[in-house]
Amino acid sequence: MYYNQNTICLLDGKYLKAADAGANFYSQSLHYGNGVFEGIRAYETHKGVSIFKAEAHFERLLHSAEVMQLPVSYSVQELVEMSYELLKRNELTDAYIRPLIYTEANMSLNSSQRTHLFMAAWRWEKLFKDKIPRLMTSSYQRPNPQAFHVEAKVCGHYVNSILATNEARRKGFDDGVMLDMDGYVAEASGANIFYEKNEVLYTPAPGHILPGITRATVLELCKELRIKIVEKKITLEELKAADGVFLAGTAAEITQVHSIDDQTPVMRWEDTFGFMLQKKYEDLVKQRERRWTLI
Repeated sequence: MYYNQNTICLLDGKYLKAADAGANFYSQSLHYGNGVFEGIRAYETHKGVSIFKAEAHFERLLHSAEVMQLPVSYSVQELVEMSYELLKRNELTDAYIRPLIYTEANMSLNSSQRTHLFMAAWRWEKLFKDKIPRLMTSSYQRPNPQAFHVEAKVCGHYVNSILATNEARRKGFDDGVMLDMDGYVAEASGANIFYEKNEVLYTPAPGHILPGITRATVLELCKELRIKIVEKKITLEELKAADGVFLAGTAAEITQVHSIDDQTPVMRWEDTFGFMLQKKYEDLVKQRERRWTLI
């Protein structure tokens, strides 16, 4: 799925066969999860290959590295250029790009003095493909923001997401809705949550969530489309009583939610803001000239 004998990856500024790439088994990233990464999408457009919000993703990558005290010598522009070159060498257009910053050999709990950059790209469909996901309330909470830098995309944080996803799949659902330590809705395992009620869109406020780049794009689109949107603490009861619910993330893009704990939204998906935003997002990332307005 991720690579074959011809796949090229990037390792510390050099392009090589993915099968020939390797990492040190004594890395702090492998043993303790102290590494940072990004998930980025590229799309084929009428203007050629376009990496959606590449600069924003690499700015967040460098921010994540900074808060985790992982030294990085690359600039945002260098990272963007390397990602386009990686796509070119693999003859990819619609693709998913995964940059990873991981540590040198370090079995202590002290910060590493040197890091490595790995970057891969492969074809990947939407997170749920063509499925409309059924969500359940997860028994796993989002981490306490006073214990972790939850705004950073840190490798070790995603153990939490793995647990929530596996629990949901075992119980016959597609993903979990994680609550924060105070019992309010936080996010799904790998995407932010939005819901509509009485012609207003709501999403959890920053604090316990990863404030995603797709989430920020939805906020921008709402401003353009003059959709009222409110960021606030959201109860599970409010989410379940919604007119419409959707997930937003680079892997998920904008995905309709079928139900939460088998409770379905009130409105038809095609009548919701989520449907309009889904179409508008597709036009945006593929650079199609189409206008969507409220009637």
